[in-house]
Amino acid sequence: MATIDNSSIFSIATETQFVEQALLTFRYQYQNNNVYQRFCNLLKTDVASVDSIAQIPFLPIEFFKNSTILSGAGIPEQTFSSSGTTGNLTSKHAVLDVSLYERSFRKGFELFYGPVADFCILALLPSYLERSGSSLIYMVDDMIKTSKHPKSGFYLNNLDDLALTLQQLEANNTKTLLIGVSFALLDLAEQYNLNLQNTIVMETGGMKGRRKEMIRQELHHTLLQGLHTSHIHSEYGMTELLSQAYSKGKGIFNCPPWMRVLTRDTEDPLSLQPCGKTGGINVIDLANYHSCAFIATQDLGKVYTDSSFEVLGRFDHSDIRGCNLMVL
Repeated sequence: MATIDNSSIFSIATETQFVEQALLTFRYQYQNNNVYQRFCNLLKTDVASVDSIAQIPFLPIEFFKNSTILSGAGIPEQTFSSSGTTGNLTSKHAVLDVSLYERSFRKGFELFYGPVADFCILALLPSYLERSGSSLIYMVDDMIKTSKHPKSGFYLNNLDDLALTLQQLEANNTKTLLIGVSFALLDLAEQYNLNLQNTIVMETGGMKGRRKEMIRQELHHTLLQGLHTSHIHSEYGMTELLSQAYSKGKGIFNCPPWMRVLTRDTEDPLSLQPCGKTGGINVIDLANYHSCAFIATQDLGKVYTDSSFEVLGRFDHSDIRGCNLMVL
């Protein structure tokens, strides 16, 4: 099925290797993904002449709501879906080879934080647990099982139990990861007097309609004060991606070697922005080998010269350009 060895994606160590794999993936997906091929054709992309990342078209993320985005043949082993409000279509990511996702999130986390087995994993993800098809729940469930710590687990609305567990783990100097959706972490920070010195607090974003939206700086300031920890970490992921970027503080994210973030001009979505200038976030995720590795998201951000990036907000629906090229 593949023109490249998928395992080589996770061995990328240089810029040259990344570009080479990205170009191979682009050509494979153009040939084997009907939706992406049609999109590229409507842009009049001269596929044979594409020899740099800047020339690769990025598929607007909205297509995951209206189409099955598959590169190659086969029956998906897993289909992940996004959360959605009433009346809105949800994104669906059909995954032909779920082992690619598992290798990506396992290796990605270990690159930034070390072995999962070294942690007690506490997950405060009520809005995700309350529905099916969450790729985040799939990932965290795997982390909980891998950690094998007797206190690792999911917490829905039982904040009293979570606070007590955190206090016990802190008293024992246990290395802990608390990963949670923003509104639930705020509830925890406001209702309990915790002092988390051995705990990595990682927010995954999202108020999910439970609270008013906050800018990241305000959210982190509130969590820092309420949880008495040194830094608030963040995870940048989404249903449409099989890889995650991580921030160890101040909202500055870094990608694993097989993932890259670029920014596009908000007025001309086919043009990339220079470093340091705000634009729409484009993601190259080479773990998305069997779907689409080149995605134009609805997020706004900046990319810096060391390839780190920050997320500044989201497009309003009226601001999204370049997404009406195809009516499927």
